Amino acid sequence: MKIEKLYPECKDYIWGGNKLKEKYGKRTDKTPCAESWELSLHKDGLTRLANGKTLAETLTEKEIGENAKRFPFFPILVKFIDAKQSLSMQVHPSDEYALQHENSFGKTEMWYIVEAEEGAGIYLGFNESVTKAEYEAAIKEKRLTELLHFYPVKAGDCYFIPSGTIHAIGAGCLICEIQQNSNLTYRVYDYGRKDKEGRERELHIDKALCVTDLTAFQPVRFTGDILGSCEYFTVTKRTVKGALEQAADESSFHCVICVAGSGRVGEHTATRGDSFFVPAGYGGYRLEGDMEIIVARV
Repeated sequence: MKIEKLYPECKDYIWGGNKLKEKYGKRTDKTPCAESWELSLHKDGLTRLANGKTLAETLTEKEIGENAKRFPFFPILVKFIDAKQSLSMQVHPSDEYALQHENSFGKTEMWYIVEAEEGAGIYLGFNESVTKAEYEAAIKEKRLTELLHFYPVKAGDCYFIPSGTIHAIGAGCLICEIQQNSNLTYRVYDYGRKDKEGRERELHIDKALCVTDLTAFQPVRFTGDILGSCEYFTVTKRTVKGALEQAADESSFHCVICVAGSGRVGEHTATRGDSFFVPAGYGGYRLEGDMEIIVARV
């Protein structure tokens, strides 16, 4: 049982930039490099280890931990997202809807803002409660943003996004996302963008109308070092100035993500953008250096 450095699968979605390659050490031939799936056992992008094997091939139930046994598969996915352009206006379904209609789980997620250009922000939830008819009309008339909260963002901000919440990451944001292990997205507006073949990307308005929470959005706040928590994941932040002791007990693995600075995670050198898997039951491990760390666990 050992701490493993994680080697992500990268995605070249049309809205992405190249900061993840230029500043965060991601090695990929894909351009742009929109996302890096840091901790993923999802079939759409499997994380690899230094030996070339996927984490999914080598991971045992014991190393995942006791808390994940209530789920039918690995519960979380961790990624970096570099939005050179704004992402689509979108919503993710609940487990109940997704299992019934998509043979998949839904998606609750949280965003930690790693860096943000001046004026960058996110759209998150409705300013005021709306009816389904008002929502549908705003989509058709391309004025959905008028109904949504816009939050200017800066490095270190954090937002929790329950399934059913309409949202969009704005241009100039670089985000660490911790989410349910799902790749289900219902797009409602995509700025008329075209893909490499000159086609507009598919929208899923009918499904979005079924799953979107139409009530006024109320931000979820957490206390202390906890950035976000739900039945699938708990995420904490650690500021390392010198050395800090951590411990992974039998309840859950730790996914350790360096979002700023540099140092060491156990025996591994760590710089911003690096992610590590600490198995459940590993026990004590040491963080050293001058860095900001996010720890995700079940």
